[in-house]
Amino acid sequence: MKPTTILPLRSRRPLLAAVIALLTALSLGGPARAQTIVVVNGDPVTQFDIEQRSKFIEVSTHKVPTRNEVLEQLINDKLKIGLLKKYNIEGIDKEVDNAFVNMARRMHATPKAFTENLAKQGLKPETLKNRIKADLIWQQMIRGRYQSSFEFSDKEVAARLQAKNPQDADAQGYDYTLRPILFVVPPGSPQTAFEARVKEAEALRARFQNCNEGLAMARALRYVAVRPQIVKALADLPASLRGVLEKTEVGHLTAPDTTQQGVEIYALCSKQKSDNAPAKKEVRDEMANEVFQSLSKKMLKELRDQAMIEYPKTN
Repeated sequence: MKPTTILPLRSRRPLLAAVIALLTALSLGGPARAQTIVVVNGDPVTQFDIEQRSKFIEVSTHKVPTRNEVLEQLINDKLKIGLLKKYNIEGIDKEVDNAFVNMARRMHATPKAFTENLAKQGLKPETLKNRIKADLIWQQMIRGRYQSSFEFSDKEVAARLQAKNPQDADAQGYDYTLRPILFVVPPGSPQTAFEARVKEAEALRARFQNCNEGLAMARALRYVAVRPQIVKALADLPASLRGVLEKTEVGHLTAPDTTQQGVEIYALCSKQKSDNAPAKKEVRDEMANEVFQSLSKKMLKELRDQAMIEYPKTN
């Protein structure tokens, strides 16, 4: 065995100084970004968390929040996410990822491009995903525990609608049977490729007279996908698509719309009257939101009363 070499004290001093400097730098994490501000049931909220959430709020709302507003929001989110340890809520991470992908899609970007755009603004994807996770858990908890509170009778909805907009009390709703048709455009294709596919979609639209024969024509085209049938109430459709369908005759196609995957059109195969008018859905959503906010406030107070929230002492 080799004998251990012991440096003289004079020789060890520079080495000790270097080690101490390195350990100090690691413990501080650079600009004290990992400093713990508050501990929620053993889970720390750091200065970095506050910086990230502040940026997120500023980017998403164009308002500069106060430090206390951000801290309270983070504490509440820690309490909500902590419910995963107490209750068996399955598939939440998958729901978070799906919500993240859908956000990117609404911004006409891939998840990778969306993540890169967040990074340019100094935001990590985890900042947004943690916010989404807290909201999803909270919605499931409240709606699961107080499910009956969100059931409103037609009479209650009609009374609210009558008081709010009497002219909409007898509004008519419709259920639409649709077949999405996608003219595929490969990723990275130039704008001219999209323009060419729009022309093809318009050509099909001119010949399309009913779903039976028209869908067969669509399937015969190259790089065209006829997707499964969907049935949607008018009230459940985005306002932009409502307007388009209201102007489209049964058995015909909507105008082409450019998406990330290519050019999409919808075949309107049937239109049936229903009691689910947009005005009534808006009233139901309004009533549900009022109930949700009230129950959320009550349940959050219970959580905070039971929680261990510690503020580390500072010298």
